[in-house]
Amino acid sequence: MRISVLGLGYVGCVSAACFSDLGHTIIGLDVDPRKLEPLRNGTSPIVEPGLADLIARGVGEGRLTVTEDYEHAIMNTDVSLICVGTPSMESGSPNLDYTKRVCEQMGEVFAKKSSFHTVIFRSTIPPGTVENELIPVLEKASGRKVGETYGVLFNPEFLREASAVQDFYHPPKIVIGELEPGSKAGDVLEELCEPIDAPLVRTNVKTSEMVKYADNCFHAIKVCFANEVGIIAKGMGVPDSHKVMEIFCLDTQLNLSPYYLKPGFAFGGSCLPKDLRAIVRMSQRLDLECPVLSAATPSNKVHIQRAIDHIRGTGMKKVGVLGMSFKAETDDLRESPIVQVVSTLIGKGYELCIYDENINWKDLFGSNLGFLEHELPYAETLRASSVDDLLERSEVIVVANGAKEFRDVPERMREDQVMVDLVRIVDDPSVARGRYIGIAW
Repeated sequence: MRISVLGLGYVGCVSAACFSDLGHTIIGLDVDPRKLEPLRNGTSPIVEPGLADLIARGVGEGRLTVTEDYEHAIMNTDVSLICVGTPSMESGSPNLDYTKRVCEQMGEVFAKKSSFHTVIFRSTIPPGTVENELIPVLEKASGRKVGETYGVLFNPEFLREASAVQDFYHPPKIVIGELEPGSKAGDVLEELCEPIDAPLVRTNVKTSEMVKYADNCFHAIKVCFANEVGIIAKGMGVPDSHKVMEIFCLDTQLNLSPYYLKPGFAFGGSCLPKDLRAIVRMSQRLDLECPVLSAATPSNKVHIQRAIDHIRGTGMKKVGVLGMSFKAETDDLRESPIVQVVSTLIGKGYELCIYDENINWKDLFGSNLGFLEHELPYAETLRASSVDDLLERSEVIVVANGAKEFRDVPERMREDQVMVDLVRIVDDPSVARGRYIGIAW
């Protein structure tokens, strides 16, 4: 393919060199002569293992050229990768000025171009930016609607400095964000990525924009988490914190897996709250600041309050709760977050009923009974006899755990009822007969 790469910073240089090495014809564009001059001479403007050889080969064989002329770059290519920077402003928001300027310049060329052009944004930008801020600039400058003679995609990059060339050829995933499923532009990018061996996902633009932030924020949290575990381990006299984390990483069933990485309700149960409190207390006794670990419990409490706010926001007073244990297939009520929701609503004058087939209220004992007696001593009086009984008595239906018997409730509810789903009981909320509210989706 004939590809223009707009913005020859870190991502742009690597993308230009690697696509050139795959046999494509590349025109790199930048307004900074300090980037263009070394590239014209077949050398790399940045230090990155393996990159200099790719640039030298691409330039030497005539597949990689550079320019500062937008019209030359766009008119002589069919695909454009937008790789300009989005640096932070003082407020912390990304500066989109450079990206918008590129869109304006591209749009002016599109006004003169008749053949179809695929625009692929790779710069990290907040969800909604492509549709709400960048496409309007393209349409105004070109006088043409997106989809007429140009298509728009978002394709996040997952390149790590010092291993970017390796990451280009072996990424963890390829994400194509398109304005509509099966778009012509999406087909172009999928073909472009065909030689690269990685899972490929085609999704909507906003999801693809958010994926990059999810990746980088989680990486940052992992670094902080490992560091805080390390300093606490050192303070407690553990011989080797690296060995602790090495053993931790052996667990791919829970620790390094998708298991806890799905938006849903707050954590609870007999282990997570207790052990989190304990390790935070350990750090305090050692006079160690551990902001990430210390913030987990407050974050969890905020999420519980979020559920309460969603329920109160319905304006209805009769609330039925499906599931009281902290997760399905158990009768463990210890620190179940839904208990706090129920207790708070009753205190606000709401009329509650509860159904959970796994809880035999009269046979509770030990710490399970102790927790309930302390938090919700009148729980048995709120019990509904069945799901049908609860549906009959409720205006708002709260799904608090993922029990199988709750999966058809969205289709059984009345049109005048509201469901507040804390666990994503169904993948397709449109099946709900009444109004549906997901806590984080």
